[in-house]
Amino acid sequence: MFFVNFLDRVSISFAGPSGMNHDLGLSAAQFGFAAGIFFIGYIILEIPSNLALHRFGARVWLARIMVTWGIVTVLFTWVQNVHQLYWLRFLLGIAEAGFFPGAILFLSLWVPQRFRSQVLASFYIAQPLTIVVGSPLAALLMQLHGLTGLAGWRTMYLGVGALAVIVGIVTFFLLPDRPSEAKWLTQGERDWLKAELAQEDGVPRHASPLHALTNGRVWLLSIVYFGLVYGLYAIAFFLPTIIAGFQSHAGVHFGVMQKALITAIPYLPAAIVLFLWSRDATKRGVRAWHVGIPAIAGAVAIPLAVQVSDTVAVMALMTVVACAIFAALPVFWSIPSRFLTGGAAAAGIALINTVGNVAGFVAPYITGYLKGATGGYQLPMLIVGVFMALSAVVIFSLTLKPTPPEAKANRASRVAS
Repeated sequence: MFFVNFLDRVSISFAGPSGMNHDLGLSAAQFGFAAGIFFIGYIILEIPSNLALHRFGARVWLARIMVTWGIVTVLFTWVQNVHQLYWLRFLLGIAEAGFFPGAILFLSLWVPQRFRSQVLASFYIAQPLTIVVGSPLAALLMQLHGLTGLAGWRTMYLGVGALAVIVGIVTFFLLPDRPSEAKWLTQGERDWLKAELAQEDGVPRHASPLHALTNGRVWLLSIVYFGLVYGLYAIAFFLPTIIAGFQSHAGVHFGVMQKALITAIPYLPAAIVLFLWSRDATKRGVRAWHVGIPAIAGAVAIPLAVQVSDTVAVMALMTVVACAIFAALPVFWSIPSRFLTGGAAAAGIALINTVGNVAGFVAPYITGYLKGATGGYQLPMLIVGVFMALSAVVIFSLTLKPTPPEAKANRASRVAS
């Protein structure tokens, strides 16, 4: 589900340099605004959608979200001008609102705290793999333009939108809302999981949605997430365009599939680093430096990436940035549920995601605008570095009590038995 979610969200980055910008007559600023306006609709309904999921259950609500955004994505197939593109991106944000924080909330209701960072990593690995697998998939769909009679980028929108509708329907029938409904668990496993989660419910945590919305730690975590998301989407939306620019500098021509494969290069190592870094957080217990060190690495690497002229060096630095961002994100999302539960968790997680995704609008727009105004990516990427550095400063300023490492918790459990 997350794979399809991120694929639909960033499909505009594949479509732009592959004919959409030319066909619709988009400038860099217009492309950036179209990429970012998605997050305006997303932000408006983020918290209400997550509270609705808490009330109605994940199976119904997540399935509804997926089918809705799939239908909107299909409509991109017939977009004719920049204004229609703006409206559809806005509607796509409304349709997708609540999916990601809803999934994080859903997993927090299933997984005990000491296993959560590793499980979130297994979930979050879909995001870098979306680029690794999604880029060639998008390229393959775009190469079917002769079969469908549509421009390649339009065919891609039709394919990824239909995929979301199909997965949404499957979700409605297969996703259980709670462990007691999971047919793959034995009765003993259900009892163990219920006891583990019940024990955590005895730990004092905030449960009021209003308290979450006024909690200082929630707002500071929102700032941290803002900086990380700013870096994520500045790269996700503009890396294919930057790669297309390699052609003019090097005097070579990349085909659609070649561009897709080059775009995927930073994300495969990012998926590996994500897994290993989250496993370390699980073993040691989550600490502030598990988020802060990657944020610093990204803050340094991304401005350097646009200062060098060698293509290999650029891709190497972009790979460092991708590894840094994806190492930090799943560990970060294990933090809010340590002091929030129930309605507060639904509201707090949604608030953090909402504030963070303001960067999803700001980053593409500012990046596109400054690129058009200055003629290069030096200044926009410097700003990305500043925001990632801010994330590091704020996370180190927070006092985070380390989560108990999984290994120690398991030994304690065996001793108790």
